[in-house]
Amino acid sequence: MDEFLFYTKLGLEHVLDFGAYDHILFLSALAVPFTFKYWKRVLILATIFTIAHCTSLALSVYEVMTVDVGLIEFLIPVTILLTALFNFAYVYREALDVGIFLHVLATAFFGLIHGFGFSNYFKMLMAEEEDKITPLLGFATGIELSQVTIILVVLAIAYAVLNLFKVKRRIYIAIASILIIAITIPLLIATFPM
Repeated sequence: MDEFLFYTKLGLEHVLDFGAYDHILFLSALAVPFTFKYWKRVLILATIFTIAHCTSLALSVYEVMTVDVGLIEFLIPVTILLTALFNFAYVYREALDVGIFLHVLATAFFGLIHGFGFSNYFKMLMAEEEDKITPLLGFATGIELSQVTIILVVLAIAYAVLNLFKVKRRIYIAIASILIIAITIPLLIATFPM
């Protein structure tokens, strides 16, 4: 149980680390188009992201697949940028009108990329572990808990902006997405493969 809790805490810290805010940016971009009315949809997307993230960690830990770290470091901000750009579909259409299928596929693919970004460190941590399932499940639990926390914060901000400040939903989505893009651009430049 101590091992499970250790890796749960590691998963929490991995996502909630403000020094490595790529996860927070991605989840914010993912949640921006939604309100509490659509909480199930965004929770499903976050869970798909967690499953994909942990799948790539498992593929790495069991040495089934490895990916160039430099490429992954660049692809992570690309996923954030693409998710923020996709939000503009919600600016022009209602949340239920935007197809969930494409969103699910993109979120799963982006989860794989984000998982490979952390896989080398995670693999090093697990080098001495005989049981790899318990750490993976603990880490997945920590990731999911932290993602739900971030999504709830983003949904609470949306509630405040839309209901208390009476900003139109489309304007909120556009401004929030532009802000995420502006924060992401320096990450893209810094990680651009030379």
